[in-house]
Amino acid sequence: MTAAFSAIQASFADALLDADRPVPGALTLQAAGAPRKRFAVYRNNVIVGLVEALRAQFPATEKIVGGEFFAAMARVYAVTQPPRSPILLHHGNGFPGFIEQFEPAAELPYLADVARLEIARTRAYHAADAPTLDPSRWEGLDPAALVGARVTLHPSLQILRSLYPVVTIWAMNAGDAEPSSIEDSGPEDALIVRPDLDVQVRRLPAGGAAFLHALAAGASLGDAATSAIADHPEFDLTANLAGLIGAGLATELHCTPTPKDIAP
Repeated sequence: MTAAFSAIQASFADALLDADRPVPGALTLQAAGAPRKRFAVYRNNVIVGLVEALRAQFPATEKIVGGEFFAAMARVYAVTQPPRSPILLHHGNGFPGFIEQFEPAAELPYLADVARLEIARTRAYHAADAPTLDPSRWEGLDPAALVGARVTLHPSLQILRSLYPVVTIWAMNAGDAEPSSIEDSGPEDALIVRPDLDVQVRRLPAGGAAFLHALAAGASLGDAATSAIADHPEFDLTANLAGLIGAGLATELHCTPTPKDIAP
C-alpha cells in the first residue's frame, strides 16, 4: 500500500508541473470521466503561486527585466526546479544559478548576482536577533590588544562578492538610488546586515570583504587585516574598523591580555 500510494503521489506531482501529462489515473476512479478542467485549474494555481513567491522575493530582479519577462522566467524555473522543501521561502535559493543558465537573460550577466543579493537580504531579515556591541568597548584598547582582538560578527551578516556593480544596480532598482549609467562602474562587494529592525545593504570598501570573511573564520583583527591587504593592497584598516563599529557588525569583543595587563 505504501509503495502504491507513493506512486500515486509521484504521478500527481509530475502532472502538476507538466501540462502535457494526462490527469493522474487515480483521480478518474472516483467519478465518471477525468476531472480535466478542475485539475487544470489546480495546476495553474500551483504554478501561479510559485511564480508569485519568486516575485515577492526578487522585486529588484523583476524590475530589471520587467514583469512579463520575469513571470516567464520564473515559470520555467518553477516547472524545472520545483520546491524541495515545505518552506516556500527556500524555493528561490536556486534561482540565481538558474538565471545564469537561462539563455534569454544572457545579455544581463549581472542579473544573477542581483538575485543573490536579494536572497542575502531575505536571509538577513530572518536571521537570529543579537544585541550589537557597545562602541565604548573599543575605547582604551592599545595597539597590541587591538591587533590580537577577535570579534563575533552579527548572525544576520551576509557578504556578496561580485564582478559587477551589484550594489549600485540593486539600489537603482530597489528605489534606494537614482538611475544612472553603470558603464564605467567596476566590481562591488556587498554587505548585507540587520543589526536592528531594517536590513541594510552597503558597498564594502577595498579589501572589506576579505577582512570580514577572515573575522568570521575566527582570525584576529591583525591577521584579518593581513588577509585583506593580500586581497587588495589599498585596504585601509582604520576605515574598515570604523565601518565595523559604526554599522554594528560585531556582537562580542574578545581580547587577549597583554603583558602589561597581567598583574605581577
